[in-house]
Amino acid sequence: MATVEAVKLKTRPLLPKFGVEILGVNLTEADRPTMAAVLDTFHKNGAILLRGQSLTPAQQVAFTREFGEPETNVREEHTVPEFPEVFVISNKIVDGKPIGNPEAGLNWHTDFQYGQRTALSTILHALEVPPVGSDTLLADLCSAWNELPEEKKRQIDGLQVHFSYQMFQDKRGVKLTQAEKDMMPDVIHPLVRTHPADGRKAIWGLAVSPVKEIVGMPEEEGLDLIRELIAYCTQEAFLYRHKWQPGDVLVWDNRCTLHTGTPFDMKNHIRHVHRTWVQGDKPF
Repeated sequence: MATVEAVKLKTRPLLPKFGVEILGVNLTEADRPTMAAVLDTFHKNGAILLRGQSLTPAQQVAFTREFGEPETNVREEHTVPEFPEVFVISNKIVDGKPIGNPEAGLNWHTDFQYGQRTALSTILHALEVPPVGSDTLLADLCSAWNELPEEKKRQIDGLQVHFSYQMFQDKRGVKLTQAEKDMMPDVIHPLVRTHPADGRKAIWGLAVSPVKEIVGMPEEEGLDLIRELIAYCTQEAFLYRHKWQPGDVLVWDNRCTLHTGTPFDMKNHIRHVHRTWVQGDKPF
């Protein structure tokens, strides 16, 4: 039987120490050894890019299952009919109604940090993209940890962050049902996370909107520390900027990255993207 080692993927780096583009692989035709090599490349590099793909929602869900169980979306009004795992990020209007969320992800965050089991990976498949803007920025949190002064490492390693999905939605003016509140209780996660694949560390518990506090610190002092660390981790030295093309599939590892989208001219251009998440584990 073929093994991962038997398949040599052609790749090129996104950054010197982070992420790779995988060349010459069609995800709808990949055999089992090739798909195993794709997954192995993902776990070792923090992000993978495959251009020129054409995935139906069913095919995207099937690809997502290669990484693990697809994560559900708490609110399903912007998901693909019959495929609740597929969230639509779009400013398209169809029959007078928006078919997606046009502003998803326009701030620094890690997906599903407010869940008890956070998202392992995020998979975006671009169907339509504007000519300018709507880039995705990925920050390499392992390199950021490695370059952090030792004194700062000692200060933050072991700190715990209080995340609140309900507070996050309250800030956006969204009123949750009791069932949604019960589904997403407040959680405590580590500020510095250990990657289960190989033990590398990342400055991980970084966000502003869903964070209530750093446990044991005055609220504003804790939020100031998080803002300081976000500014540090999103320096150009740790940053990959992805400029989208139709057909791009970008997969990043939420255990070691921070990301944001950038604005674009929504009045004159369309961004239409399908997003899936993969269920992860409890950070440690």
